[in-house]
Formats: sequence, structure tokens, C-alpha cells
Amino acid sequence: DLRRGRPTCHRAFDEATAILVGDALQARAFEVLAHAPSQVPVNARLEMLKVLADAIGTRGMAGGQAIDLEAVRQSLDEAALERMHRQKTGALIQASVLLGAISAAGPDLPERAALAEFGAEIGLAFQIQDDILDVEGSTTTLGKRAGADADRVKPTYPSVLGLDAARVQAIRRRDRAIAALAPYGSRFAPLAEFAGFLVSRAS
Repeated sequence: DLRRGRPTCHRAFDEATAILVGDALQARAFEVLAHAPSQVPVNARLEMLKVLADAIGTRGMAGGQAIDLEAVRQSLDEAALERMHRQKTGALIQASVLLGAISAAGPDLPERAALAEFGAEIGLAFQIQDDILDVEGSTTTLGKRAGADADRVKPTYPSVLGLDAARVQAIRRRDRAIAALAPYGSRFAPLAEFAGFLVSRAS
């Protein structure tokens, strides 16, 4: 019901309006990519459209969210939880990493596999930290209602692994993300710093 301390769209208006806004924003993303500046080659734009479509469709966010809806009040093991979040959250974060790289260096950049792995791992690290903050944070700090996952009986990393093991898993994912970029030295240092921020953030 809250995001960043403000009522969500469906609360401020209604669910129908919120769905329409989501549809419009998704279309806007494709519009922006299709009309990218002329210095971005056509083959790069096409690849960026493909990356985004994969990330938001049934193999990505939408598919993961469908699993999440079905998982309420269900028991998931760690492997199933990871699969859900790789789609629901990880795919979009991975796409955000790849879209920037492809726009700058084209679809065949040699670092693509490493950046894809980095994106996938920070996607999971982000989700695990989000689950931890839902347990430990406050509504004021988070800008959204704390404890919402437990109230809805949603499977989360703390509920499946325990809080301490979830923290360990977040650090492990951060380390894997940083390791994926290690062969490139300091070239991707800002991304490595960002990975560290994701698992230390308080909101």
C-alpha cells in the first residue's frame, strides 16, 4: 500500500488505473528503445528490445510474479524460491545491466556473459536483502509497510532459510557478482561498489 512513503497507485486511485499505468509505462519503455539516439546502431536497439522483452515476459518478471502469487501460504524449498526470484526480480535487474552495456558497446561485447552473471547475482542479492529488511526494518525507514510478507504468509529467504542464513546468502550472492567482473580489474569498479551497497542498504 506504500512505496517510498507514499500511497501506491492502486491506493491513490484504483486498481484499474494502476494496471493501465503499468501497461502504459511498459509500452513507454519499448518506445524509448525503439527511438534510441541515432548513435546506437539498429542491431543494438533490436537486441535491447529482445533483452527487455525476455526480462518482463513469461520467462522473466511476469512468470516469476505468477509463481509468487501461487506461492502464498505454500511451502517452497530454497531452489524453488531462487527460481521464482531469478525471474521475478533478477531478470529485470540483469536486463538493466545488459541494456546499458549493449547501448554503449553493441550486442556482441566480449564482457556480456560476465555482466549477465553479475546482473543475475545482484538481482538475487537485492531480493534477499529486501526480504531481510521486511523482517528487520520499520515502515518509516523502508517507505513501505514492514512485515507485509509475513502477514501474507509469503515464502521469503528468512522464512525458508532463517534470518542468519539469509544474510549469509546475500553476501554470497554479492561476492559471486563481484567475482564475475574480477577478470576486468578496476574497469567495473562502480558496479562492484553497487553490489556492496545492495546488501548493506537499510531501505
